[in-house]
Amino acid sequence: VVQKARRGGYDGRGVAVLRSAADAEIPARGGRAIAAPSFVEAKVDFSKELAVVVARDTQGHYATYPCVEMVFDPRANLCDSVLMPARESPAVLAEAERVALAAVRALDDAARADAKAHGIKGAGAAGIFGVELFLARDGRILVNEIAPRPHNSGHVTIEACATSQFLQYYRILEGYPLGSTELLKPGMMVNLLGEPGAVGEPEYRGLADALAVPGVAVHLYGKREVRPFRKMGHLTAVGGSAEEAIARAEEARSRIKIVAREAGR
Repeated sequence: VVQKARRGGYDGRGVAVLRSAADAEIPARGGRAIAAPSFVEAKVDFSKELAVVVARDTQGHYATYPCVEMVFDPRANLCDSVLMPARESPAVLAEAERVALAAVRALDDAARADAKAHGIKGAGAAGIFGVELFLARDGRILVNEIAPRPHNSGHVTIEACATSQFLQYYRILEGYPLGSTELLKPGMMVNLLGEPGAVGEPEYRGLADALAVPGVAVHLYGKREVRPFRKMGHLTAVGGSAEEAIARAEEARSRIKIVAREAGR
């Protein structure tokens, strides 16, 4: 089974795989024990992790972005890259969208029921939702988790889609109609992480070389301290095909290193 903390989990923190009763005594990644209360889920045998970003405005209108596939870095147990669109059949992509929409609608029903029980008039579950999914080896698509906010799986929309997830969120907050989620070009997002052993003031090496790759954009988060595998930014590459976007993103990634600035520099 997989044990998950009910609160405070992020990028693998608060998550532990328990293969036997003895594993319950082993702290989770980073030396942190699973905090009570927690819950357990069946460990899913999956072939790929997918995600669909769902937008819902305060009038009850929905929009979905193209399904993405995600690759995780096993060293740090966090998202490494996101490809839009996912390389799956139309049937799988349609089912992923259906499941994601059903999950957000269930949240909306629960939010409305809770508001009604407390005598509050609410808009329901309005906003941006990153719905992470497992594509199980038996063909099922299962919900892994839902992030009720702009999400790492949607960063690629800045360059790849007609309306980014961030602009979409602004439109929802301001009461404007939802923007188009049309895919303009296939794109791949790669998280930019601190190098192993890097601790201190960040230094970004190779930015100019990475930006020389066609179709590449770099977004840095302005964090004041770099740590090993800490998300310091991301890059996106778009191309005429998924294969071209992947090649450009990997080439740009290979040119960037985020290290700690040496004393006196």
